[in-house]
Amino acid sequence: MSDDALSHDPAELRKRIDTTKAHPARVYDVFLGGKDNYPVDRAAAAAALAANPRGYLDVRHNRDFLRRAVNRLAKEDGIRQFLDIGTGLPTGENVHQIAQRINPDSRVVYVDNDPVVLAHARALLTSGPQGRTDYIDADLKSPDRILEQAAKTLDFDQPVALVLVAILHFVEDEEAYQIVRELMDALPSGSRLVLSHLTEDLNPENIRAVQRTYTERGFTFVLRSKDEVARFFTDTPGLTADEPGVVPVHHWHQDGAAPVPEAVDPAYLATLDDIEKVRYRDINDVTDADINVYAATGRKA
Repeated sequence: MSDDALSHDPAELRKRIDTTKAHPARVYDVFLGGKDNYPVDRAAAAAALAANPRGYLDVRHNRDFLRRAVNRLAKEDGIRQFLDIGTGLPTGENVHQIAQRINPDSRVVYVDNDPVVLAHARALLTSGPQGRTDYIDADLKSPDRILEQAAKTLDFDQPVALVLVAILHFVEDEEAYQIVRELMDALPSGSRLVLSHLTEDLNPENIRAVQRTYTERGFTFVLRSKDEVARFFTDTPGLTADEPGVVPVHHWHQDGAAPVPEAVDPAYLATLDDIEKVRYRDINDVTDADINVYAATGRKA
C-alpha cells in the first residue's frame, strides 16, 4: 500500500494515534469546545487555562480571524482556492464551508499530520457539489510534499490563499521563514497569505506562563514579536502585507459577527470544570489585555 493510501486508511490512522501525549490540534479542539480529544489534551488545555484564565479568547478570536479572512478573500478578491496547513480538527465553519458559501466552485486542500484530524477529515471536510476538497497527511516542515500533493486538487496557475493560522509558532527560528518562502514561491501572482501567530509583545506575563505549560509537555512554542511576524511578509519575495498590516487578532477587520454562545442553564454551568465552561463563554467582551495573537494577510505581486 502506498504512503498516500496508508494516510487515508482508518486502521492505519488508528495505529498512529498516541493518547499518552498531548497534540496541539487536539488541545486547540478542547478550547473550541470540541469532543475529539483525549484526557492528556484536556489536561494540557486546563493547565494553560489555569496559567491564563482568559486565554481561551486567543483561541476563539484566532478562529474568528480565519472566518473573517476567508470571507474577505472569497467575497472581495474572488479567491477560489485555499491551502490550509495545520488544519486542526473539523469544527464549525471550516474553510471550505465559508468559501463555498460565497463561491460554490471553491477548492480547498487541508493539511495536517495528526491522525485524529485525518480520521475526521475524511468524514467531515466534504465539498459541496460544485467545488472540491481534499486533505493531505503531511507536516508543515515538508513543503515539497505538500505542494506535490496539493497540485492534484489545486490549479497552481490560478491564485491560491495559503492559510497558516496558529501554526508557525510550532516551528523554530529561521526554518519557519524558509518554509513560508518555499510555499509562497510555488504560488502564482495574486496569491494570498493568511497568517496568525502567538506573541509576547502584548501581555507577556500571561503568555509566558502558558508557554511554560506547553514546553513542559514537549511542544515547540516560539513567541515572535510584531517585527518578527512582519518578516514573514518582508522576507518573502513579492509578498506585501494588506492593510492594516500586522495587528492584534481581534482588531483585524472587525465585522461585528463573532459567534455568540448558546444560552445555558446557570445551574448546569456550575457543574462544569473550568475548561468545559469555555465553549459557553462570550468572546465579544474581549479587551486588549486578553489577546496574545497577531494576525495579517498579504498579496503576492
